[in-house]
Amino acid sequence: MSNLIHVPKSGSLANTSSNVNFQSWSNWLDDIFNRDLPSVFMSNFNTGITLPKVNIKETADAFMVEMAVPGFKKSDFHLDLDNQVLSISTEIKDENESQEENYTRREFGYSSFRRTFSLPESVNDDKIHANYKDGILSILLPKKEEARQKPVRTIKIS
Repeated sequence: MSNLIHVPKSGSLANTSSNVNFQSWSNWLDDIFNRDLPSVFMSNFNTGITLPKVNIKETADAFMVEMAVPGFKKSDFHLDLDNQVLSISTEIKDENESQEENYTRREFGYSSFRRTFSLPESVNDDKIHANYKDGILSILLPKKEEARQKPVRTIKIS
């Protein structure tokens, strides 16, 4: 309970209520619904992963996509390319069951994500390469030869 005094809109600090130390019914309900639920209640909810963060870097020869997705295996990922749209997805189903003398405990979970990226026409889709190491999925998107940035060249004036 709060020891603060309720100040009415008039600004008066006069105590007009004999039950100042008791919260009003609406304040009590607001406190319940505005406070974060204890972790005990939330521990089994929303355990699926959210969309992983992605870094995209462009060099003269390629685009590099890095996605932080720790805790997966290389075989968990699905990379598809369809009409210049790169799709990265994963789906994991987990089921555990333990039986003791007086009870059976069964838990299951499901998590998935899907990220899609429209690739520029300059990407050579025949040479796309992906690697997964230390929780980072790295995808190299090489540029076509004609799209590669050429070095600066000085032109002599005649």
